[in-house]
Amino acid sequence: MERINLDNKTVLVTGGAGFIGSNLIKRLFVDTKGTTIINIDNCNAYYDVSLKEYRLKELEALKPDGINYEFIKGDIADKATIDGLFEKYHFDVVVNLAAQAGVRYSIENPDAYILSNMMGFYNILEACRHNPVEHLVYASSSSVYGGNKKVPFSVDDRVDNPVSLYAATKKSNELFAHCYSKLYNIPTTGLRFFTVYGPAGRPDMAYFGFTNKLLAGKTIQIFNYGNCRRDFTYVDDIVEGIVRVMRGAPSRQTGEDGLPVPPYAVYNIGGGQPENLLDFVQILQEELLRAGVLPADYDFEAHKELVPMQPGDVPTTYADASALERDFGFTPKITLREGLRKFAEWYKAYYG
Repeated sequence: MERINLDNKTVLVTGGAGFIGSNLIKRLFVDTKGTTIINIDNCNAYYDVSLKEYRLKELEALKPDGINYEFIKGDIADKATIDGLFEKYHFDVVVNLAAQAGVRYSIENPDAYILSNMMGFYNILEACRHNPVEHLVYASSSSVYGGNKKVPFSVDDRVDNPVSLYAATKKSNELFAHCYSKLYNIPTTGLRFFTVYGPAGRPDMAYFGFTNKLLAGKTIQIFNYGNCRRDFTYVDDIVEGIVRVMRGAPSRQTGEDGLPVPPYAVYNIGGGQPENLLDFVQILQEELLRAGVLPADYDFEAHKELVPMQPGDVPTTYADASALERDFGFTPKITLREGLRKFAEWYKAYYG
C-alpha cells in the first residue's frame, strides 16, 4: 500500500452536494491543511434540491482559512466538463461519489443510471488515464451482492447476479476500474456502502421517507412483511472509512510478465450488525417521539402496513468488513439508536 498525505493536495469530490459527498468535504476541511478541494455536482431533482442547497451552504459557511474550496455545478456525464477540470487542476486524488442512486428508481428511469453511473464514471477514468492521479476512490454499493444467500457478504464472493439495473451499473464500475488499473496502472479503490443514513440524508431512504409519511399522517409500508435485515451504516462511519482509504492507495507493482499487477482494491463499509426492519422501525419511532418530531400520543400501529417485497430489493444486506479492519484498522462503530437519534434531532431542527 502506498501512503498518501492529503495536505497540500488537490482533491476532486464528485457528487459533493450529495449526502456522503458533503459530509466527506466537511471532514476534509477539518483533517487537511493547504488542500484544494473541487466539488462538482449537477444538483439534479431526483430528490428535493433545497436539501442539496442546504448542504452546499453549510460547506461555504464551514470552509476554514488555508483550504481552497470551489463548487462547480456540472455533470460528470459531460466529457468536456470533466476533461477541462482535470486539465485545469491536475488532481492528486479523486473521490467519485456522483451517481444516480436508488434501486427502485432504476426500474422507472434507467436512462439516468446509464448516463451518470456508466458514462460519467467512464469519463472520470479516461480523465485519470490522461492526467495521472495518485488514487481514484469510487462508490460501489452493497447492492452488487444481489440475491446472494451466503452471509455476511464478503468482497471475495462472486457478484455476477445483480437484481437491479442500479446494482449492475455499480458492478460495471468495479469492472471498468479493474480494466483501467491493469491497462494504465491507475490505483483504484471501490467502496461497497451498506445502507448509509444520518442527518440531512436522502429523502428516498426508508428512515427519512418513513418520517415524512408519519408526520403527514400517511401509512408507511414495511416490505417483505418486515422480514428484511439491513446493515445500516451511519454517515460519519462511512466518511471515516473513505478518508482512511483515500490515504492508502493500492501499490503499483510489476508482475512476472513485465506488465502492471492491477493496483486495484474493493472493500465493504458496513456495520456488520444487520437490523431487522421491524426493530429499525421501532427504534425510529422511539427517537422521533424523543426529539418531539411526533406527538407522544401518536398511533403508530394505525400507520403501518406490512407488504410484499419490491422488485429489485433483497431480503438481507450484511457486511463482512474484515478486509477494511485488516488494511485500515477501522470498523464502523456507531449504533443504530445513536444514529437515528442524531437524525431525529436534525429533522426537528431543520423542519421545525
